[in-house]
Amino acid sequence: MNKKWQVYESNEKEINKISEKYNVNRLLSTILVNRKIKEEDIEVFLNPTRNNFHNPFLMPDMEIAVERIIKAIKNNEKVIIFGDYDVDGITSITVLKSFLEDRGIHVDQYIPNRLEEGYGLNKPAIDEIAKNNYNLMITVDCGISGIEEIEYANSLGLETIVTDHHEVGDKLPNALAVVDAKRKDNRYPCRDLAGVGVVFKLIQAIGIKLGLEEKEYLKYLDIVCVGTISDIVPLVDENRVIAKLGLMLVKQTKNIGLKSLLMSSGYKNIDSNTISFGVAPRINACGRMGHADEALKLFLSKDIYEVNELTKKLNNYNTLRQEKERAIYEDAINQIESNRLNEKNAIIIAGENWHHGVIGIVSSKITDLYFKPSILLCYEDDLAKGSGRSIPGFDLHEALMKCQNTIDRFGGHAMAIGITIKRDKFEDFKKEFEEVAKEAKIDEIIPIINIDAKINLSEINKEMVASLKQLEPFGEGNKKPIFAFKNLKIDSIRALSEGKHIKMTLKDGNTIVNAIGFNLGYLADEYKIGDKIDVVGTLEINSFNGVDNLQINIKDVMKSI
Repeated sequence: MNKKWQVYESNEKEINKISEKYNVNRLLSTILVNRKIKEEDIEVFLNPTRNNFHNPFLMPDMEIAVERIIKAIKNNEKVIIFGDYDVDGITSITVLKSFLEDRGIHVDQYIPNRLEEGYGLNKPAIDEIAKNNYNLMITVDCGISGIEEIEYANSLGLETIVTDHHEVGDKLPNALAVVDAKRKDNRYPCRDLAGVGVVFKLIQAIGIKLGLEEKEYLKYLDIVCVGTISDIVPLVDENRVIAKLGLMLVKQTKNIGLKSLLMSSGYKNIDSNTISFGVAPRINACGRMGHADEALKLFLSKDIYEVNELTKKLNNYNTLRQEKERAIYEDAINQIESNRLNEKNAIIIAGENWHHGVIGIVSSKITDLYFKPSILLCYEDDLAKGSGRSIPGFDLHEALMKCQNTIDRFGGHAMAIGITIKRDKFEDFKKEFEEVAKEAKIDEIIPIINIDAKINLSEINKEMVASLKQLEPFGEGNKKPIFAFKNLKIDSIRALSEGKHIKMTLKDGNTIVNAIGFNLGYLADEYKIGDKIDVVGTLEINSFNGVDNLQINIKDVMKSI
């Protein structure tokens, strides 16, 4: 697939200024300028401290929420936390429950079963909570869209505090307090906190009001960091402070559940990658398979034997999730290739016995593979339920708004949706959506690779590459820097892992560098030793047998002109 390489325009004056003022090399300075980090924010970006957290009381309804929770603590009321089943939800419950119980009040929790109840508040759950005479329900990572459910809770005499980070609809829920930085009346500087980030601001505010030492809420930054990175929120502003300081705590975490999970993940270095690909999938697998309570137990447990058993369970759930994901993916690819659906503007397929919990992951992989929006549905009696993922430049939520004649219900945002349609409407929906995608000229959307700088191999060294670590943690809103290398000669080339990946050595004059390309094994058939190529990729230091070598992690290749 052709990709457009787009290099940032260099502002040499600004690059030199930042390089001198902050004593950083030109490469690092170039990236800071490209990322549009304001000069006055650079020090905080590179070296955030606990003094860089915003005032939590700037968040809507924070004062009301804090006063009500302190009252509950003083009166030893029955309090329950209602959370989501993903990493953000699990870490949110962990942090709030642990903090409140440290204040001497017992707190229960309710996590809806993904497969039976779906996302968010629901009336049967509220019935159960009210029946057990809880005085106060605090939602975490959900609640902002629960208009009817919170009115129902009110009618049963159950007071609710909503803490959430999702987009706000036309109407706010009629809760006692609604703490969400995406409210239209928000004054809080960082709108993009994860759900667990909002919870952190809540416990920070309670801590300030109660006159506690900072360590009483800062000690949870390891768990807050895990939820923040896992929820793929932009790692800028306060999220970056949380992630950067939190990763330092993760490395020495006292949470034995997190420590056990880190050890079982097999990652040697602890960074944002370890959280995203080692920790998050294991926690999410619990929710996907309908056992989110096991992940919560892991984080809350103080018993090393229980922790070891729970870690085994999480690993098993993750293995099971991978098996189901693989089976659905193979079935989906077979349908696409045999029916030439990849020639359509959008890929819409359905299957029997596809697992609800993993269908979204497969949709994401299909979209990545074909660079087209995809919707995967699972037949269940007379319904078809599923998930969809999109590409930059095509608003999936907006597109579905034009197909409401064939849709039962849907929700989500521009890049990801959940959807339910009637089974007998599947073909009609497929045709209707294809027309919407065709009108949007999907075939004209070309994937863009944003390149931070063009550099020569002779210009780089291990110290320079190591300096890029100052930009970590990498993630949404702060991607790993990508560089372009021109006119490199292929010195050696071979496929790895049964043709899946590519390994090369590339030469520029007297300089030779190793290069690896994951899922680019097909290049071994397109290029040969001696060919001149242009490469875009990230720079890394590969450690093997105690020896450190520079390496390019290839993202795309084209023949040199």
